[in-house]
Amino acid sequence: MLQMKRYDVLVIGARCAGAATAMLMARRGLRVLAVDRGGYGEDTLSTHALMRGAVLQLHRWGLLPRLQALGTPPVRRTTFHYGDEAVAVDIRPSDGVDALYAPRRTILDSVLVDAACEAGVEIRHHHSLAALVRDGERVRGAVIMDERQQPLRIEAGLVVGADGVGSTVARLVDAPMTRQAAHTSSVLYGYWSGLAAQGYHWHYRDGASVGVIETNAAQHCVFAAVPPSRFRGDLLRDPVAGYHRVLREVSPALGEAVEAATPASRIWPFAGRKGFFRRATGPGWALVGDAGYFKDPITAHGITDALRDAELLADAAAAGTEAALARYAALRDELSLPLFEATDAIASFDWDMPTLERLHKALNQAMKHEVAQLLARGEPPVVSPVECVRTASPPALHAGGL
Repeated sequence: MLQMKRYDVLVIGARCAGAATAMLMARRGLRVLAVDRGGYGEDTLSTHALMRGAVLQLHRWGLLPRLQALGTPPVRRTTFHYGDEAVAVDIRPSDGVDALYAPRRTILDSVLVDAACEAGVEIRHHHSLAALVRDGERVRGAVIMDERQQPLRIEAGLVVGADGVGSTVARLVDAPMTRQAAHTSSVLYGYWSGLAAQGYHWHYRDGASVGVIETNAAQHCVFAAVPPSRFRGDLLRDPVAGYHRVLREVSPALGEAVEAATPASRIWPFAGRKGFFRRATGPGWALVGDAGYFKDPITAHGITDALRDAELLADAAAAGTEAALARYAALRDELSLPLFEATDAIASFDWDMPTLERLHKALNQAMKHEVAQLLARGEPPVVSPVECVRTASPPALHAGGL
């Protein structure tokens, strides 16, 4: 049973964006309720390679040691394979970050939920949003359906939609799309045991890309990305054969290695979805994570954006003014637009190798700017953890995340 029905903030969605947002708001002294329609530690369709900005955030929040303790391997080198040319980039230690990480979502989301609970957030899984409560144009709370499908009326000064690309909050507030991508990639992916690759590997040839992401349990996520026209044609007719065919086309050595490895999951398809920006805030509401801003997964930057925006929104909510929320929206767009545009160009597959290298350099500059902005905000607050009923261990790894 809920301990109170009035909160400073109600967060709809308790995955990585929602749990991080709720945790940071509670650390800033706000009373927060977070609800999620799914269960604790469930897997989800997602990229899970973290870039420097995300690792920096987790380090500053005191959560990186938890991911390390759960066996998330450090990634100290990223290699870009442009046709037959390999460009290796070592991860330069700075600001407490000496490696990247790619935790499975079963692990990352559980760590963030536990940290939110310890910060004082009330978290309820298997609860879903039914309706918003309004006072004129302003959102004042929501009606939540509990696990028994009984309605609970919750009052809140701010309702945050962290409920993904198909956000119910965004739909109910009629948040307009302010920008939409022109392109998308389609992806087949699976998890494998027995691969020797270390770090991140991104491979490119004309019309296709494949990637290898080192993750938990001595497994690698291996994906193949192609234009939707090819995905709807020969690949969907036989996804497993098509997946291996693309791997061999882009990197014969990787294709052979994967065929010799042990499958740890089925091959999962993602048909693709064009990226977008939605309006980030309105009277009594805000959007964070994929609910407000989504881009093609081919550049694996979604979680990094979500954790960045969680901190920006938490600062704005703590300030408690419309001007602060407007600044959150403006900064989200400023930091995201260069990433969005470069990602859209890469997802078009309309590039040669020199063009692709230039796009990656543009991404790198945008990520450096992102990290500089986070560092300029100073150290976020850390509070002593409270006793938390959320003591379950993350569930065993299973397939379902990209």
